Amino acid sequence: MQTTSNHPRSSFAGKAALFSGIPYQIRTTHAFDVDQHARNLTDRKQSYDQITSGQFHGVLSELLIPHMQVLLEETNKAVRRSCCVRPDAFWFGLPANANKARINGRLCNTSTIMVRPGNLEFELVTPADYAIYGLVIQRNALLRVADQIGCTVDYTQLIKAEVLHVTELSKTIFQQTLAYMLSMRDARDEHNPVFSLALSQQAVAMALLSILDSGEVDSTISNSFIRRQRIVAQAREYMLAHREQAIIVPQLCEHLHISPRSLQYCFEDILGISPIQYLRIIRFNGARRHLRENISDRHTVQDIAADWGFWHLSQFSCDYRKLFGESPSESLRKRMTEYGAVM
Repeated sequence: MQTTSNHPRSSFAGKAALFSGIPYQIRTTHAFDVDQHARNLTDRKQSYDQITSGQFHGVLSELLIPHMQVLLEETNKAVRRSCCVRPDAFWFGLPANANKARINGRLCNTSTIMVRPGNLEFELVTPADYAIYGLVIQRNALLRVADQIGCTVDYTQLIKAEVLHVTELSKTIFQQTLAYMLSMRDARDEHNPVFSLALSQQAVAMALLSILDSGEVDSTISNSFIRRQRIVAQAREYMLAHREQAIIVPQLCEHLHISPRSLQYCFEDILGISPIQYLRIIRFNGARRHLRENISDRHTVQDIAADWGFWHLSQFSCDYRKLFGESPSESLRKRMTEYGAVM
């Protein structure tokens, strides 16, 4: 089992080409904390919030080769993910099982591929027991292969896309290609006759081009859907700006000038959860992140709970344990142990 110390908000600066200076490597990491799982992804800005209750377990299989990153990500709990890949790349996501996810509020299933350009933050909400194949590929690398086979990539359309409807055959070939790449555990051996780095890169790019050639951009976004997206984003911003106040739904409705029923519809449509649940999840995950990351400030559990609007410490501890499978003091103790600190 391997781990990485990359921070989920690490910078993209200093790399001219995607993973150009990184030797070929495949690694698998296990994490029992949602933030640690987010940190295990290489060279990406992201923040994960656990939604459903219980001990989190995430498994990441990741391949880094010049100009692309291939991965399979598995999580046992529902998770809200805020993600952003480096500016010179595109991210593609392929659901690996039948469970449905949402990208920026849009529901995806096994007949769709998710896509987002680099340097543009996007939101994924994934259900429990979810698995997703991912590919981050440098735009110029994809363009070179497209030129070689006489294919044209419409970047204008691709940048606007969030969801592509694809044929079952093209998706299967793409998924099998990524799965094969992640199965090559002995591929670091330069003398391995089965593996060719250049051929493997080309195979991935060509499978992706087949997806893009046969896929259809889902551009059916209504004005009402855009409005609901905006309301959810404004609700989150307001809550985080007043995190110590334990914002309640009537207060949120008053700020947004919206009725409770309309607010409920917005959250259910965009995130698949209620505003009450969302506010609770954001606050608990924020408190956990504070407990797990801010070791230098020497705050107590009670201080951190109050910072996130939890004024009844015993209730906070009880609900925290139900959500994360451990008490707040256990989370703090683990982080202090990792840093070699003494309580």
